[in-house]
Amino acid sequence: MAAQKGPAKSRKVSVSSIEVARLAGVSQATVSRVFTPGASASEEMRTKVMAAAKKLRYRPNAIARSLTKRSTHMVGLMMADFMNPFCNLLLQGLSAKLQARGYWTLLLNVAPRDGLDQILHAALQYQVDGLIVTSAMLSSRMADECARLGTPVVLLNGYPPESNMKAVCCDDMRAGWLVADILIDAGHQRFACIAGGSGSAASQDRERGFVARLRERGYEFTAREKGDDSYESGYLAAKRLFDRGQRSDAIFCANDLMATAALDVVRWELGLRVPEDLSSIGFDHILQAGLPGYDLTTVRQPVERMADAIIELLLSAIKNPDGEHIVRMFTPALALRGLAGLEPQPLIVIAYPEAPANNRMCWACGSC
Repeated sequence: MAAQKGPAKSRKVSVSSIEVARLAGVSQATVSRVFTPGASASEEMRTKVMAAAKKLRYRPNAIARSLTKRSTHMVGLMMADFMNPFCNLLLQGLSAKLQARGYWTLLLNVAPRDGLDQILHAALQYQVDGLIVTSAMLSSRMADECARLGTPVVLLNGYPPESNMKAVCCDDMRAGWLVADILIDAGHQRFACIAGGSGSAASQDRERGFVARLRERGYEFTAREKGDDSYESGYLAAKRLFDRGQRSDAIFCANDLMATAALDVVRWELGLRVPEDLSSIGFDHILQAGLPGYDLTTVRQPVERMADAIIELLLSAIKNPDGEHIVRMFTPALALRGLAGLEPQPLIVIAYPEAPANNRMCWACGSC
């Protein structure tokens, strides 16, 4: 007896835009416009095309379209720390804004063991229309490679090499300067710092501004330790600080995750009171910082406005790759919470002028 054959598998049939156009009674170009975000098509034509596409079960082929239009409508987004709530907030904002403009996000994780240039080289192989690189320093070699391929790059909180690259930055050096003033004015005398990852331009600038202002006002560090921007590294860095036997009464941390870790060490391992015995200031204004258990004073970056500027600069550069070198600098604000010697206030905007749109303002003198 012959074995029974199972049901025949249906073969996936690819429907072309030509077939949709023929059924709808329109041109192939009209079908293309209907399925292209932002393209012009009358409501009548759109209705005809969508009805034909539904009947034929047509789906546009994004890969084929990218070959003909020489545009993938993909933007590479390179991030180094997905565990940081600030990075998640930034990712959510950027990807939503890109999708609203008809672009999709190719997410690339820059792990500590991977070099930025290596990941960037891989991203370029996907022929992305543009790249957003967060909190990192790009080598001149890769900047030249991007320029050669005509791939626009916008850096977030990173310094562009000498090129026509764009950047959007929070004024981290000035923020560090202000943190020093806040702590000194609150009566603190012995200052420590937990710095962030060595590859982060933003973290380095925060520390530079903090140190410069302390020295200008006649103070020095009691101690300095280094983390990698994670809670775990902040916890270990805080333990190393206090294992030295040098007691600080104020700690500035490069981000909120490390600052909350430092507060946990101070409270639960050392038995100190916060803020009576020690104050801490973080950076990023994450949700965790405002919880009653931490009540952390922190610097807030204007994420929404910075994300808007990134999208604006990137899409402008995609249309005009030979545009001018632009660095947009944004003013941070301070959420003043549990800090000895000062009354808590919801949000203090740092009072100094923002940089002009087409160049970087010197944080020290405010003009050059």
